[in-house]
Amino acid sequence: MPAIDVIGHKAHAAILVAGGRARVISRTTTALWLQAGDAIVWLGGGGMLHPRAMIATTPSAVDGDVVDLDVATARVWRPPALDLDRERAAMLTRGATGLRVTLSALGEPDGLARLLVADAPPPTGILAAVLARAAPRIEALAAACRADRAVDAVEPAVALLGLGPGLTPAGDDFVGGLLFARRLLATADVADAAAWRDTADAVVRAARERTHPISAALLGDLAAGESHAALHDLVAQLATGADPLDAARRLARIGHSSGWDILAGALCGFATR
Repeated sequence: MPAIDVIGHKAHAAILVAGGRARVISRTTTALWLQAGDAIVWLGGGGMLHPRAMIATTPSAVDGDVVDLDVATARVWRPPALDLDRERAAMLTRGATGLRVTLSALGEPDGLARLLVADAPPPTGILAAVLARAAPRIEALAAACRADRAVDAVEPAVALLGLGPGLTPAGDDFVGGLLFARRLLATADVADAAAWRDTADAVVRAARERTHPISAALLGDLAAGESHAALHDLVAQLATGADPLDAARRLARIGHSSGWDILAGALCGFATR
């Protein structure tokens, strides 16, 4: 029975309700994805804090196995709240614009982040096809964010769902990052809170039919303002004028290209007039 060192608050609640047991639904090189009651959580030793994550040594298990989990002594992690007023929101959006201009400082961009870097190496294979399909939708989303017209974001956001390979397709991660950003700006009353909430609800509903259940769950978290610790660290640094590069690098390292895609979506979502 793995003893959990640190556990996200959503994973903690799910494991308690499920009586300490969860069923393996997928295994990657770094994590076990688990079904605990009605919730999807994951177990891994990579140290990536997330509301659904459990940090521990990953046991040998395959799809369908039931894993017993000991959370009695685990430290529960919850994303820190960010007190964002208009002044800090303005600093955040300026910082996001600056980070977007210097994105190549993080290393060679991957996934949909390549669309934000003018001198990025030309993509090949599957990525080239993904970028070609994504580009007009991302342009439409950027325009919707700049104009703060949430209703205009629904169609291109839904069209991106499921785009790309893997458990969390690039399109899902990008859209999630964008919705995370708009929700955060809405807390400072610089984006239309009600309209973006309606858009997020529509996209999350569509994700249940258009993408993998794991990805739909993580997208829902982003839309609700919760995600990887690196993303929360990044926005806190941007909002206070601190150097964002360390947090941005940590975010970009998540998954195959998931971190890059979330980052690209967030930078798009922080655009204002």
